[in-house]
Amino acid sequence: MMNELYLLAINLTTRCNLRCAHCYLDAKALRRGADDELTTDEVRQLLAQIAARSPQALVVLTGGEPLLRRDLESIIAFGASRGLAMVVGTNGTLLSDRRVCSLKRAGTFGIGISLDSLDPGYHDRFRGLAGSWQKTMRAIDACARRGLSFQLHFSVTDDNAHELAGMIDFARAVGARVLNAFFLVCTGRGQSLSNISPQRYEQVLNELVDAQPRYPELIIRARCAPHFKRIAHQRHPDAPLNRIGGSEGDGCIAGAHYCRVTPQGGVTACPYIPTEEGSIRRQLFWDIWERGDGFKCLRDPVLRGKCGACEYRYLCGGCRARALAHSGGLMDSDPLCPYATDQRAPLVPLANSEIVGVRWSAEAAQRLARVPLFLRNLVKKRAEAFVAGRGEQLITTQHLSLLVAQRFGGNAPARPASGKERGS
Repeated sequence: MMNELYLLAINLTTRCNLRCAHCYLDAKALRRGADDELTTDEVRQLLAQIAARSPQALVVLTGGEPLLRRDLESIIAFGASRGLAMVVGTNGTLLSDRRVCSLKRAGTFGIGISLDSLDPGYHDRFRGLAGSWQKTMRAIDACARRGLSFQLHFSVTDDNAHELAGMIDFARAVGARVLNAFFLVCTGRGQSLSNISPQRYEQVLNELVDAQPRYPELIIRARCAPHFKRIAHQRHPDAPLNRIGGSEGDGCIAGAHYCRVTPQGGVTACPYIPTEEGSIRRQLFWDIWERGDGFKCLRDPVLRGKCGACEYRYLCGGCRARALAHSGGLMDSDPLCPYATDQRAPLVPLANSEIVGVRWSAEAAQRLARVPLFLRNLVKKRAEAFVAGRGEQLITTQHLSLLVAQRFGGNAPARPASGKERGS
């Protein structure tokens, strides 16, 4: 399927125990939540629909603070029993040792923990609660101690961008699988946040490009920053890997392979695009996914302004949510990009022009089929580009093992077990 769903985010609640400066949900204190949030049965019905068509999709349960929902473990167990990779995104302050064990027993695939600084004072101010840094540190220790896979989410602003190198070292030291560097979109409470300057943004993206080859055991990713694709290509234009289209998995996949569901059941292309394409309370999810006008627009975008004239429009395409927040136009130029295009012919991504002469061995193809859907297309493209770059034609399991070793060291992510494998 051309528009397979790789990733679904579900905002389970607006309720939260913190008051983060950059929260995209609302500009008010969110302590009680809303009366009309999705029920346990409604979330289960949604997960059943997802599993019936995309059983290896990654589902991120977030909020607000999802740990405030007493039914969280039952929701996770339901999705995991149907083969879905269930992930929880949390601020970490409520993640006790006992809760980590409970989440792990339920079948949680991994945890994403927000950590915005190695300076407790900065983190606490950013999160709006004194002592939150210390509680988040205890959560990280609990995940590492109990063997629950986790990643760190680092929201980058002008005030903490200088900490990137230290954050990478910290993520490695504590055993995180991934460090996600998030670049904020000024929506919700984040409308009043200064965010980051275009010059600092460009500098940090270059630092991220430099960092990944030095730390193969840690995945280091830019989030809400499709310009990463442009910078990687500019730095290494001959590398086939850098011509993989961003919408194919390593850039912005909003509306094409990803969407989110609000606490009230609305479906939007991403958390920072407020326009609802429909509601799961009135329609089947897959009808919304296939027919939403906004989704169709994002899958075949007609960009305007500088983005529309840029030679990187198919590799990068800019952040559509940031353009919408800045000018009110989904297809307008991304205001955070400082690149001055010379209006050359657009670069054609490998997603649209297959690498000629590269084929898969039967054993490698079988191994690829076992990769979760949310990673499979990107793994396929990376493997083909990797082998072509070596001047070879046949992809073998040895090539795949080498790619895993380069990307993960000895810490490759485990494949989520299917319901059958769990004995259900």
